[in-house]
Amino acid sequence: MDLPDLDDLEFFDGIATAVTLTEAARRWGVSTSAVSKRLAHLERRLGAQLVRRSTRRLSLTDEGVRYAAGAARLLPLINDLEEDVGHRRDVLRGSVAVHCTMGLGRAHVAPVMGAFAAAHPAVSVELELSHLPLHVAGSPFDFAIRVGRRDDTSVRTRMLLPNRRVVCASPHYLATRPAPRGLTDLADHDCIVIREIDTDHALWRFGSDGAETTVRVPGTMVTNDGDVATRWCLDGHGLIMRSLWHVGPLLRDGALVRVLEDVPTPRADVVAVHPAHHALSRRAAAALDHLAVELDRRLGAATAC
Repeated sequence: MDLPDLDDLEFFDGIATAVTLTEAARRWGVSTSAVSKRLAHLERRLGAQLVRRSTRRLSLTDEGVRYAAGAARLLPLINDLEEDVGHRRDVLRGSVAVHCTMGLGRAHVAPVMGAFAAAHPAVSVELELSHLPLHVAGSPFDFAIRVGRRDDTSVRTRMLLPNRRVVCASPHYLATRPAPRGLTDLADHDCIVIREIDTDHALWRFGSDGAETTVRVPGTMVTNDGDVATRWCLDGHGLIMRSLWHVGPLLRDGALVRVLEDVPTPRADVVAVHPAHHALSRRAAAALDHLAVELDRRLGAATAC
């Protein structure tokens, strides 16, 4: 199978953000040999070695680093220039690729991106939802939506929605035992925990930002799906710690009751991240602006609870 119709800058940008040639080939849906041949052709044309080959990990030569940096800087400018010259400036064209976590993606990002696609029929939208963490700097996505900030100098971060995680229970559960008054009381309660890939799922975080403490809770029921965990909580199986964007409406209508209200919790804001060395294309920037406005409209009241 042939490589997609990529020019040399697009091709090498994909190589530079991949861990191995095999990963790059998998991304394009072609054989590793096809990628290797294309790379060799590019190196012959430039008269310079760009990549040190390895079965475990590829690394860029000094020339490769310079070429990759130039490609990352020029590609968004070229895309915007072609949009500007080839079409009316007010018409967005091209593709926007977004990565998001399952729960937020299904409930809110998907319909918002659907509305964006309907408003801009010349834009194709790709939305990938996953429980797995994403290193966006080495991916084909324009930006990713995350819940919770992480220190990462390889990305730029934009706040979309303030958010915290809170502990809550159903009225039915609280009718069977008294609500916890302090963190030590959690040991006497049934706790529903969500298993995440990169965290100890039985640890709940409390405290103000910069002065956090963790509590190991008894995980009587465990799931990797936030919606399942919330359903169990609604059915009276135990306490849950969930984002305000998710449980805010349930708290407002009384289906759930917040407990430990006097105990602060760290920020877990909804943010967008994109590679620090890539400027967003005009269409990706427009999609992100649309997301920021619509997520605030849909969820701003919930996260203000």
